[in-house]
Parts: sequence; structure tokens; C-alpha cells
Amino acid sequence: MSEISWIQQAPFPLLAALQLLPLVGAGAVAALRARPWAVPVGQGFAALELVLAAGLLKLIDGQSAALQLAEEARLLGPFGYHAAADGVTALFTALCALLTLLLTVYGPQRRLPDAGPLLATVLVVEAVLMTQLLTLNLLWFALASALEMALVGYILWRWATAPEKDMALARFYHFQATGLLLLLGGVLLLGWAHADAHGGQWSFDLLDLGGLALTGTLGSLAFFLLFYGLAVRTPLFPMHGWLPIVAQHGNIAIAPALLLGVKIGIYGLVRFVLPLLPEAVNAWSGYVVAFAVAGVFYSAFLAFMQTDLRRLLAFAVVSHTSLLMIGLFSLHPAAFQGAMLLAVNFGLAVTTMLFMVGLVYRRTRTTSLDRLGGLFDRLPLLGIAFLISGLAIVGMPGTPGFDAAHLVLEASIDRYGALLTVASAIGNVLAAGFLLLAFQRAFLAPRPDSLSASHIERASATETGLALVVIALQLVTGFYLEPWLALIEAPLNALAGVMGAAP
Repeated sequence: MSEISWIQQAPFPLLAALQLLPLVGAGAVAALRARPWAVPVGQGFAALELVLAAGLLKLIDGQSAALQLAEEARLLGPFGYHAAADGVTALFTALCALLTLLLTVYGPQRRLPDAGPLLATVLVVEAVLMTQLLTLNLLWFALASALEMALVGYILWRWATAPEKDMALARFYHFQATGLLLLLGGVLLLGWAHADAHGGQWSFDLLDLGGLALTGTLGSLAFFLLFYGLAVRTPLFPMHGWLPIVAQHGNIAIAPALLLGVKIGIYGLVRFVLPLLPEAVNAWSGYVVAFAVAGVFYSAFLAFMQTDLRRLLAFAVVSHTSLLMIGLFSLHPAAFQGAMLLAVNFGLAVTTMLFMVGLVYRRTRTTSLDRLGGLFDRLPLLGIAFLISGLAIVGMPGTPGFDAAHLVLEASIDRYGALLTVASAIGNVLAAGFLLLAFQRAFLAPRPDSLSASHIERASATETGLALVVIALQLVTGFYLEPWLALIEAPLNALAGVMGAAP
């Protein structure tokens, strides 16, 4: 018989509600099908989920490094339900709920006849993402990852319109299946190690696995399996090969936003890999950073060569994920904070850019830079949102990326010296160049003869509101960053202690 408990820091099991509410919403939307109020109902459930996420932010004690609001259900052996949250969890949970709400607003703007089923699928993905963010069971994390990939693949298959979508889907599943197998292998290795040390008792719970202290070859093997499994989905150079083709020929914004907006791969590294395998992480961190620096330049140079806006954004993702990894594997408390803030800033900024590209595509039926130009006259606010998001990604003052990037670079100097840090900063400057070039070619360059201004529909009220909201979120967060730093400081200082770095 199962035993269920939670630490009474909330009036009800809030973490379970965060995971279950989107499923209820998806069921309601699916039951309504194509009825006129299906979309508003889906948006209402997404808004209520954001309210719950805000409640989690309010309840979390930012001064404590402990996992809080714990909920537990003893199920079948190692499959027990165990969820808890700290400041980092609350920050990523809020990002997930916010991006999902924005997706439910953006999705119907595509004017699809089956917007209801699309929103239902998005809500199911949100529930799976919440499970990955809140669970302390590494096996649950891996199984939820597999379900997420299947659902996002379904979105790519059903709602992508490019003739090459089958090729993109095949590439997506090839890479993601490989990553999931590696991740599952690492999870099973840790479970086996626990069973070997505890008389055959298997466990995948973070708190149980934390006492293993795997070292040597076994620790390195577990690290490589888990790291590469998460690096595929992050994506990190050179495991990024699926992203450019999926970005160009898959769903324009919704599937990429679900994959890239909520940085689950980065969160998985912070929640599980770093605290469970500190010796292996310290031993191999230099190699990870070396690949990340190479990835910054590799992706930046390829981005300059792109003629398609969607592929250009894909390489921007890889380039800036590499910068984020440099921060994370500097293993410094300031770098941890910078990396987490970069992940959240990046998630919001890249989702905004994907939205703006999607809205441009709906009007022009192209994302080829050779066939775009002069859009700022007709769509000024969409252009401003694209520009501000690009500046946020490269860490311009006034955006959340500014302080975050400085924390990462300062810690990188302390850990790896000035040469590597200067190289990373130069890579970031290159990124600013190709993102500004993309803005100039799409919005400011002379309009080609094939693109008539009279055929470019102006932004609707909903699209204008969406652009204003994402602009305001980035600017307000950029000028008001202290509460978010305070929220994540204690747990990340504790993680730095585990890694042997002084807070």
C-alpha cells in the first residue's frame, strides 16, 4: 500500500498540482475539440499554472539551500514519487509556466483549424517539463525526458509544413534517441551502484544517490553517459547536428520553444550530474570548457554563412549554449549564478525571436534572408522585439544577460585565466554581429521586388500585445535582477561547496 506525505510548508501538495494541472487542462481542451472556447480554456489553464508557479516562488525560502516543500509517495520500489524544490527549481518552474502561457497565445495566431489539439499537446508537454523540474527521482527524470521527446516529435510531425519535415523528424529522433539511451545508461549505472552498495536495494532518488561518492573509472563513465545524454538536447557542440535542420524544416516556433526555452538539459546538469559526480566533473571540466569555446566560434562563423533566418537562430542557440557551459563548468559560485540567469534569459529571448520569425513567416511565407527586407515599416514592434531579444542574448546593458554574462566571464578568469575568457568574449562579440546582421537584413534592408508592402499584413492587437509583453519582461528583468540572484544564491553556493569551491 502506498504511503503519501509532504512537508507541511504549503496548504496543499503544490508540486503535484503543478504537474497535474496542465494534464487537466489538456483533457478539457481535448474534450472541447474544435469548439470556439477550446482555445480560451487552454489559455486559462496555462494562466492558472503560472499563478501556481508564482505561488511556488513566494513560498520558497531564498535564504535556504535546502530542498523544500517535499512530497513523497512510496510506489513500486525505485519508482517512488519524490518531489521537492529550491530557488533554482522555482526560477525554472516560473520560466516554464510563463513560456507555456506565451505559447498558448502565440499558437492560435497561426490560424490553424486544429489549434485546440495543438494547445492540448502543449499543455501535456508542460506537465512533463514540470515533472522533470520537480522530481528528485533520476529515473523519473529520464522517463519524462523520453515522453517529452515523443510529444515534441509529434508536434513536429503534425504541425510542420515544410516538404522536408520527414527528414527533419528523422534527424531529430536519431539524435534524441541516442541521447536518451546515454542518459538512461547513466541512470541505470547509478542505480546499480546504489544496489551494489546497499545489499541489492535499487534507488534512483537524489538523496540516496548522493551518498555513493562514485570515483575513478566508474564515476567518469557515469559522468560521460549523463553529460552526453543531456548535451544532445541542450544542445552543445558537437552534439547539435539535429537543431539546424529541425529549425529550418520543422515547426517554426512551438516545438523549438519547448525544446530550447526551458533549458532542461542545463537544469539536469545542475540538479543531478554536478552534485552526484563532483570528482568526475572536476576531472573533466577543462575538456568540457575547451569544447564549449570551440563551439562558440564554430557556431558563430557558421551563423554568418546562413541565408535562412531559422538556421541562423539555430546556430545562435549553439553558440550561446557554449557560453553558458563555460560558466557552468567553471565550477565557481558566481559562474553558477551567471549560468542559471543566462539560461533563463536565453530561454525567454530565443523564444521571443522564434515567435517574431513565426509571425514574419505567416505574412511572407519565407524565412530566406534574400527574400526578406523592409519589414520594419510594416511591423515595427515585431522588429523591436526581435532586436531587444538579440541584444539580451549577447548580454547588452539593460537586459538580464548583461549581469549574467559578466558573472560568467569574471568566474572564468578566476578559474581558467584571461586567455580563454577573452576568447569567449570575442565569440560573444561575433554573436552580436550575426544577430544584428539578421535584424538588418530582415527588417531594415531594402525590400525585394518579390515582397510587396501592400501584401504584408500589419500586426494584430494580440500580436502587438504579445510583442509588448516580451519586451517588457526582458527590460524589467534586466533592470531588476537582484531578487532573482537572491533566490538562487543559497542553493548554488551549496553546490559550489560540493564541488570544492568556496562561496
